[in-house]
Amino acid sequence: MSIREQYKILEFGDLGDERGKLVVVEGDMDIPFEIKRVFYMYGSDSSVIRGQHANRKSEFVLINVSGSSKVRVDNGFEEEIIELNRPRMGLYLPTMVWKDMYDFSEDSVLLVLANTHYDGGEYIRDYDEYLKEVGGSRRR
Repeated sequence: MSIREQYKILEFGDLGDERGKLVVVEGDMDIPFEIKRVFYMYGSDSSVIRGQHANRKSEFVLINVSGSSKVRVDNGFEEEIIELNRPRMGLYLPTMVWKDMYDFSEDSVLLVLANTHYDGGEYIRDYDEYLKEVGGSRRR
């Protein structure tokens, strides 16, 4: 399966009015899962790389609610880089996709929604181990 068939760009509606912008994201409606965990990253500079892992059970939606960042997604065979630069844009990532978040703008706040509670045991943090599990051939 191509990497482009695995991730999905989501565009959330703007429900704002003359008072300002309003974006609503609801689990099982705007995103393809029930939200069990929410976390966000901020204060990272452009030289920092976050993520650097894949997940056996967790699915994610990443939203840069402020500023911008880039996400490198990799399925073991090919990679794609997505720039998150609009607060109405979300990036859905299914299980077993390697992800690196980087090139954070100074004002970046990267919000992450997950379908699972945290379980460190379901994370794959070694790229070679990841390649073995997915039968991948790509080398970095």
